Amino acid sequence: MNVGNPTIFWIFHTDLAPEFKAMKKTILFILLSIVYTMSTAQTDQERKAHFNIENNIAIQGYDPVAYIKSNKALEGKKELTASYKGINYRFSSKENLELFKQSPNTYEPVYGGWCAYAMGNTGEKVEVDPKTFKIMDGKTYLFYNFYFTNTLKSWNKMEAELKKNADKNWNKIITKK
Repeated sequence: MNVGNPTIFWIFHTDLAPEFKAMKKTILFILLSIVYTMSTAQTDQERKAHFNIENNIAIQGYDPVAYIKSNKALEGKKELTASYKGINYRFSSKENLELFKQSPNTYEPVYGGWCAYAMGNTGEKVEVDPKTFKIMDGKTYLFYNFYFTNTLKSWNKMEAELKKNADKNWNKIITKK
């Protein structure tokens, strides 16, 4: 039987003296920590590559909590910034910053902050106007609204179908390797 590196096989598959049992656990813990750290860092970088960020800030600096809490698009303050899985957000108040820290998944915009309509219609990442949004099922959907084109209006006409398509398209984007 080929066991690969015989030293590693011996360490993990033999009856060791008590002092080596503690070392075995320590080595295993260190190896698992290294693997976890490497996989998390990679995930953050991949995630960042998919999100709509400008100057290393999401939602053009708008407060992700204010959308849901106040149903308003409020600009965040530079001094009130938090990072979640590699994405930086700004907040209009310390209270909103703390709420975000407690439950970041609740407040992050869907589809990485890209236009929900475009994600559902063509599967493309399209810029948004952070003042054009809709809250559905406790989540923030952002939309393109420039040059006499407000995609929120189009979204509202075919919301169920576009949402279903957008969910599929976003999943394809974030799972690409």
